[in-house]
Amino acid sequence: MDATIELIKDGPLVVKGVTQFHNSRGEPLKVEETLYLCRCGGSKNKPFCDGTHKKIGFSDDKN
Repeated sequence: MDATIELIKDGPLVVKGVTQFHNSRGEPLKVEETLYLCRCGGSKNKPFCDGTHKKIGFSDDKN
């Protein structure tokens, strides 16, 4: 299976099909079938989404 990345409007990136995932220090992170990655910058569990985008009103729309 090839890796895919899907953008959820006003939400996270959905990543599927990865077998390895590392943080910015090169340390391996837990890989799951589907990963939800933060785009709003507010997650307390970066790089993973924790739903903060909904609380802060993150939007894809440019002002």
